[in-house]
Amino acid sequence: MAALTRRLLCNTAWRQTVVPSLSSFGNRNYTINATEQQVLSCAKYGGRHCVTLMTGDGVGPEILTHVQEIFRYAGAPIDFETVEINSSTTDAAYLEAALLSVQRNGVALKGNIETKFDDAEFRSMNVALRSRLDLWSNIVWCRSFKGVNARYDDIDIVLIRENTEGEYSSLEHESVTGVVESLKIITAEKCERIARYAFDFAARNGRKKVTAIHKANIMKLADGLFLESCRKVSEDYADIKFSDMIIDNASMQMVSRPQQFDVLLMPNLYGNILSSIAAGLVGGAGLVPGMNVGAKYAVFESGTRNSGRSLKGKNIANPTGMLLASCDMLDYLGHHNVGALIRESVLDVIAQPQHQTPDMGGQATTTDVIQAIIDDIKPKTQTRLHSAE
Repeated sequence: MAALTRRLLCNTAWRQTVVPSLSSFGNRNYTINATEQQVLSCAKYGGRHCVTLMTGDGVGPEILTHVQEIFRYAGAPIDFETVEINSSTTDAAYLEAALLSVQRNGVALKGNIETKFDDAEFRSMNVALRSRLDLWSNIVWCRSFKGVNARYDDIDIVLIRENTEGEYSSLEHESVTGVVESLKIITAEKCERIARYAFDFAARNGRKKVTAIHKANIMKLADGLFLESCRKVSEDYADIKFSDMIIDNASMQMVSRPQQFDVLLMPNLYGNILSSIAAGLVGGAGLVPGMNVGAKYAVFESGTRNSGRSLKGKNIANPTGMLLASCDMLDYLGHHNVGALIRESVLDVIAQPQHQTPDMGGQATTTDVIQAIIDDIKPKTQTRLHSAE
C-alpha cells in the first residue's frame, strides 16, 4: 500500500507540473493532443487511462511487453486491455473484438499485423481497422537521431497521408479471366479534410512549408482532384508556403536532398512509400513511430509496416519505434511529462553505440536496450518522487 501511495503521489506531482515547451520533449518539436471530442472517447478511471493493446505479428507481442515494463517503471497512468489479433486470427470475431475495445477505450497501441499478399481471399486487418474506425490521417515523423549512423544527420520531415481511400479502397475484381480491375477512390471531401489537417498541423507547430505529392500528370481526374483540393485549402494559410511534386520525382528528391522537405501531404499509397523511404534515411524501420488519428479514435504503432517476423524470438529487435509511438500516445492523452521522461531516456540510450541493436550497426540485444532505458528512468522517477514528498 505504501508503494502504491508513493506512485500515486509521483504521478500527481507530474500532472501538476507545468508542461514544458515542445522543444524540450526529447528534441521533438511537435505534439498531438486529443481534441475535446477525442478526449470524451477516451476511457479514464481515477486519473488512469485504459488503452487497447493489439498484439500483432512478428516481434509485436514481445516489444509491447517491453513497453508495458517501461510504463511501470516510469509510473505512466495507463492500464492496458490486451486484444489478441494477428494474421492467424482470421475469424471475423477477432476483428470485431478489437474494434469494440478501441471504441470502448478510444486509444490503442498496436503491433503490425501482416497481410498475406499471396492469398487473394485475405483482407488486410490493418486497412479494415483504419477504415472501420475512420482513422483518416496517418502521421509519421522522421527526424535524424543523435548518435545513430545514417545517411543524413539533418532530416526533419513530417509525412501526413490520407488513410482510408485511394488505392487502399480494397475494391477490385476480375471482370474476365486474366483481367483485373482495381478501383482508386478519391473524394473531394476526404482530400480537403486531410489537406486542412496538414495545414493546421503546420500552423500549430511552426512548420513553414507543405508539399503535396501526386501523379496528376497521368491520373488527371483522381490525383488532379487531390491536387486541386490541396491548392484550394492552401489559400487559407498565407503564412505557409505551398508546393507540389510528382511522386516519382519526390522519391528521387527524398533520397538525394531530403532537407528540402518540411511537411509532406499525400494520398494513401504515396504516403506509405515515402514514409518507408524517410524511415530508411534516418536509421531504419525499427526507429520511427507512427500514428493513425480520426475524429474520435487514435491508434499508435511503428511508422513502417514491417512486423519483424524474421526477428521473432531472437532478442535483437529494435524497440525504439514502438516506444516512441507509446510516448506519442501519452502526449495525445495529455500525459506530457511522463511521455517526455520516457522519450528522453529512449533517445539518450540509443545514442550510445553499446546500446544499439544490430539493425543500427550495434551488438545490443532488445533486453539490453530495455534495461538501459529502465536504468536511465529510475533516478528520474526517484527525483520526482522526492519532490512530491
